[in-house]
Amino acid sequence: MKFVDEAEITVAAGNGGHGALSFRREKYIPRGGPDGGDGGRGGSVYLEATEGLNTLADFRFVRHYQAKGGQGGGGKVKTGQGGDDLVVKVPVGTMIYDAQTEELIADLTEVNAKIVVAQGGDGGLGNTTFKSSTNQAPRKTTKGRPGDARTLRLELKVLADVGLLGLPNAGKSTFLRAVSQATPKVANYPFTTLHPELGVVSLGIGSSFVIADIPGLIEGAAQGAGLGIQFLRHLARTKLLLHIVDIAPYGDEAANLANDITTIAAELAQYSEEAGAELDKLDRWLVVNKTDVVLDEDQARIVADLLQELNWTAPVYTISAISRQGTQELCNDIMNYLEAEIRAAQEEVFVSIPSPTSAGE
Repeated sequence: MKFVDEAEITVAAGNGGHGALSFRREKYIPRGGPDGGDGGRGGSVYLEATEGLNTLADFRFVRHYQAKGGQGGGGKVKTGQGGDDLVVKVPVGTMIYDAQTEELIADLTEVNAKIVVAQGGDGGLGNTTFKSSTNQAPRKTTKGRPGDARTLRLELKVLADVGLLGLPNAGKSTFLRAVSQATPKVANYPFTTLHPELGVVSLGIGSSFVIADIPGLIEGAAQGAGLGIQFLRHLARTKLLLHIVDIAPYGDEAANLANDITTIAAELAQYSEEAGAELDKLDRWLVVNKTDVVLDEDQARIVADLLQELNWTAPVYTISAISRQGTQELCNDIMNYLEAEIRAAQEEVFVSIPSPTSAGE
């Protein structure tokens, strides 16, 4: 399933520079005539689809984009310097709408696809342009035209990078609220989440990823118990699964906590076998939640017993989603993991391309 990420920005192209009013002034040339140059053209604003971006989260930090204006003309028929164009990078698959009319301007579905969304203003004319046989000393000039300005709505259909698994009331929605701008419903009863929720986790400009929270699973979900497993298909193209478990109800009973984890793992494996999704082969990290209600010494003992019971070798994190304790470290590690996956994929593609020498052989 594709989720929708949206942002609204304003773009303004540069104004054109004004034309110059100037007359040639040189020694021994009493009637030099007009020599005012034209103004430079204002810079335009482009949106360009680029690899490496997968959310519109960066546009929460910067919402206004202004291209440079053109410089005014000068004497000796000097044309003003044109303003530099501004190219704004957006993820591939971004749809661009005019926020006022809701008209679809473009759908950037390919890498390096580019479109001008605000045209720079033309430069004004200097008085040299108006010289004629009947007007040898024109004093007329024109001002530069203003650049276009408009408000745009960006819409991106994105796929989640990280998926959340767990029993109902494990704290998945609370975790999503804590680390992203998403506002899923949180309540103290099972199946509060009735449909997948999406959150964009932003760690600064250029560093963000998408988390998908699906309704909780219970034993027998593969046979339709609870809300079933129909939502697991939304995680099929995620790169990492976070298995969130609630430590609060168990006290010293690490075995029962381990049983809950293996129950979800079994449902995941059964779904993967039936649907061919291979969700059970994705990297899965264990996130022990609600540690704020358990004493530190009890927490350490329960987690140690749990890992021994499960023979768990993947990364393990202890957090309190409600107080956000440990969530920042977890998100930083997820970002590092995703960036490493991207680099590995790029290196694999590079290696698979035969060199000219080997191709000739």
